Order: sequence, then C-alpha cells, then structure tokens
Amino acid sequence: MRIPLSRPDVTEREIERVVEVLRSPDLSLGPTLRRFEEAFAAYTGRQHAVAVNSGTSGLFLSLLSLGIGPGDEVITTPFTFIASATSIMMTGARPVFVDIDPVSLNIDPPRIEAAVTGRTKAVLPVEIFGNPAGFDKVRDVVERHRLPIVEDSCEALGSVLHGRKAGTFGTISVFGFYPNKQITTGEGGMIVTDRDDLADLCVSLRNQGRGAKGGWLAHERLGYNFRLSDINCALGLAQLSRIDEIKAKRRQVAAWYREMLAAEDRLIVPNDASGCETSWFVFVVQLAEPYGLQQRDRILQEMGRQGIQVSNYFPPVHLQPFIAVQYGHARGDFPVAESMSRRTIALPFYNRLTQDEIAVICGVLRGVLDACR
Repeated sequence: MRIPLSRPDVTEREIERVVEVLRSPDLSLGPTLRRFEEAFAAYTGRQHAVAVNSGTSGLFLSLLSLGIGPGDEVITTPFTFIASATSIMMTGARPVFVDIDPVSLNIDPPRIEAAVTGRTKAVLPVEIFGNPAGFDKVRDVVERHRLPIVEDSCEALGSVLHGRKAGTFGTISVFGFYPNKQITTGEGGMIVTDRDDLADLCVSLRNQGRGAKGGWLAHERLGYNFRLSDINCALGLAQLSRIDEIKAKRRQVAAWYREMLAAEDRLIVPNDASGCETSWFVFVVQLAEPYGLQQRDRILQEMGRQGIQVSNYFPPVHLQPFIAVQYGHARGDFPVAESMSRRTIALPFYNRLTQDEIAVICGVLRGVLDACR
C-alpha cells in the first residue's frame, strides 16, 4: 500500500530503552514492569495498574476478578471490536447487546436500563474510536443498579470527558497497546482499578495463579500465562513518556482531515463531542444517505486498488456467524449499530501522516464517491 491504514510511531528513545532491558538479566517480571505499571497508574489517576499481554486478556481477567462466570450476563455494545464480546464469552457468561447512540456511537445509556435482568452481573461499555461521550450517563445508570463497570478503554488512552480521564469510569478498566493504538508495546494491555482485591487477583491470574507469598511453584488458583515481558514494558514506558506529544500529533492529523472534508456533504465527519477531549485512535467517517453497504464496499475496494488502505470499522458483533448462531441474533436486532456499520470507513490514521498525504487521501476519496453514486 502507498498509504497504510496505520503505522506505529517508534523513536530511538524506545529502541534504546528496549536494548537496555535486553542487556539486563530481567526480561520478565522485572523492574521495568513495575515502573511501567506505576507510571501508568499515575497517568490515569488509578491506584493500581496490572500489565498483561493484550487488551483482550485484560478484559477477560477483569471479568474473572469480579466473579463473572457461567449463567451470568454482561451488557455490552454490538458496535465494537469483537474482543469486547468474546472476553465475556471466555468466562462462560453471555454478552447481552444493547443498541448504540447514533451520534457518539457508544452504548446508549437508556437502553442499558431495559436490558438489566436478575442475571446481569456487570456492564462492559466501550469508548469507541477513543470517544468517551456519554460515559458519565452510563456510569449513572449502572450505579443505580449497583453493578460493576468493566470499562473497555482499549481505544481511548488520554481521552477526557468533563475533566475526567477515560479509564476512570469503571470499577475496573482496560487499555490496549496494539501497534495501531495511541501507545504500543507491540502486543499488550493494562488493567487499572482502585480496588486492592481486584488488582491482587488480576496479578495472580496473569501469572499462572501464583500467590504473593507462596513461591514460584505454589499456585493458589487456576491462572493463565498473560504476563507482559519487561521488553514490551520498556517500549511502553518510553511511549507513555511521549503521550502528550503523541496525542498532539494525532489531533493535528484529525484536524487536517476535518478541514479538508468540511465541505463534503456526502460524509459525516467526526468531531469532539461537547465536554470531550478525544485522544484519537482512528479517523472514521460515515457515508451520508443514500449511500449504503454496496457503495461503501465499492469505495473500500477502489481506494485499496489505488494504494490507500481503508477499512470497515466495525462489522456488527452480534452478526458474526458464531455469535449469531449461538445466541439467535439476526439482522434488525440492533438497527442503529447495523446502519452505522454499513456506512463507516476508517481512513489512514497515524502520527506521521503528512498534510500532503491527507490531501491525496481526501482527493481519492472524493473521486471514488463520485464514481459510486
């Protein structure tokens, strides 16, 4: 591809930090892990941070730490990356989907209330594309029912709503560090919480069920090998030290897109919601009516043919075949999420994308829109 969909921003500082760890005797469970966790807790304003090998692992362990398992229900959104739902399924619980708000694209708070049953044990909302809009209302609804929130902040590191950072709305919250995220560890994730018991349990669960005092071959519970190595943590620690710089670069890229597409009435272009400071994860536009699924897919194909990588963020989770069959979902179950999924286009988005490259992307997109009427 001439212009890829995403690209990590790794500098010599990150490379030097990784090499330092490689030259040390501590490649796993060492001091760099502890420093990364401490720095991340301080940045998010939470009491505890527990590094794991992926955001998916973080969601799964967070649910387990709350005692969620077979027979339980967890309310979540159908408009997200699939791990938000499969992490629930991995515990044996059932993901209960509710539709999304058509503006924020996040879970619609009033619909949560209607979905609560006697089996509901938690709510797992997602700050989609890094947008925390409505999370204060989600928290209000969920607290009325005295349910825990597992906040999926995997796309939202650095986002702020009314002065409150993403990752602080949940009883327990999770971030992801895949290479297309705001910061990357190559692969990895972080669990944050203010509860000592949840943090201690997640530390044990990520490390084969070992306890704090029992020794390397003493296992207190069923656990998993979900550790994040000090090598990965060195990369993450260096990236976290640049988070303000990274956010500023991504804000600039988003601003260039908004400026160049401002007059394009065939697209709905994302902006910061009221009271939000978005830490941009991706830049996703929506096709306006009457464009639909066929035109969107033609646009994806043609832009790829012209060397510009784009994607359809996100297909509806409830219509993924193995989920639809298992839980009996069908088209029309969640019409807002399905409508948005038919019209979304994720454009190339990364720190080092230049203004000239964005001009090329927008020019190609306009030409393809003309051809796909």
